[in-house]
Amino acid sequence: MAKSVLSDARFHNEEAAFAYVEAELWPNGPVCPHCENADASKIGRLQGKTTRVGLRKCYACRKPFTVRIGTIFEDSHLPLRLWLQAIHLLCSSKKGISTRQLQRTLGCGLKTAWHLGHRIRHAMAPGSPEQLGGFGKVVEADETELARSRKTKRPEGFRRKTHNPIVMSLVERGGDIRSTTMDHHSAVGLLRQHVHPDSTLVTDQAQHYKFAPVADHQAVDHSKFEWVRGVAHTNTLEGFFSVLKRGLIGIYQHVDKKHLDRYLAEFDFRQNTREKLGINDVQRTALAVQGMAGKRLMYRDSFVG
Repeated sequence: MAKSVLSDARFHNEEAAFAYVEAELWPNGPVCPHCENADASKIGRLQGKTTRVGLRKCYACRKPFTVRIGTIFEDSHLPLRLWLQAIHLLCSSKKGISTRQLQRTLGCGLKTAWHLGHRIRHAMAPGSPEQLGGFGKVVEADETELARSRKTKRPEGFRRKTHNPIVMSLVERGGDIRSTTMDHHSAVGLLRQHVHPDSTLVTDQAQHYKFAPVADHQAVDHSKFEWVRGVAHTNTLEGFFSVLKRGLIGIYQHVDKKHLDRYLAEFDFRQNTREKLGINDVQRTALAVQGMAGKRLMYRDSFVG
């Protein structure tokens, strides 16, 4: 008999939700976020009748704490079980889930759903990513412009006052994908930052890849209908861009440029933990929860809006 994942106790019971998050963030037992004490003999669970769920006390620094402290769950009045529902929905929806849909599903306010989604997206971003590629490895690089659909463009002669955002993505063959906003003048700088110089870089014939700081650069000429030549092709990123645009246009519909990096982190995370790599929705959600630790202050510092 089929059983829905959403029937799991952690999505409906607060104690089960805390137990799940503690198991993911504290696999070796509780750790005090104040003094980093991990000695189980000096950490106790408070179990009074009026004590809130998950409260513990560190007898080394004599301060109370829960698993929420130091994560994006901190400073949120939303029950942890609803957080887990939202994380699962974002991780299991291939093209994302809108703020309005989160609001209706969770029964919360619009602003709550908006901040909830952005905190989760922020936690999906890698903390300090290493360079892609290396000796003997192939890295694809390509970019796409997030413009309006041709069906909804203004009449000929109309000029936009602002430029459309451009997304540059890099992917190591058999490895992770990484996306960021860019303009044509920053392409070389991004390659220098994210791609190992000993890599083989494959791109199209765009001029801003001409001075790529890598050992080997190969390019395919799409203007001559050349799509693949040996190891040179950008088909991996073309497939990723199709999913990205369907999500941004069909689900989110409008994405402000100043928040675009968080949406890119969301799509990168799902691509890097996709089913083809043997990671299902439940495992992907667990990986997302593990990334919540240590992201609270980073979110506050980077948030604009």
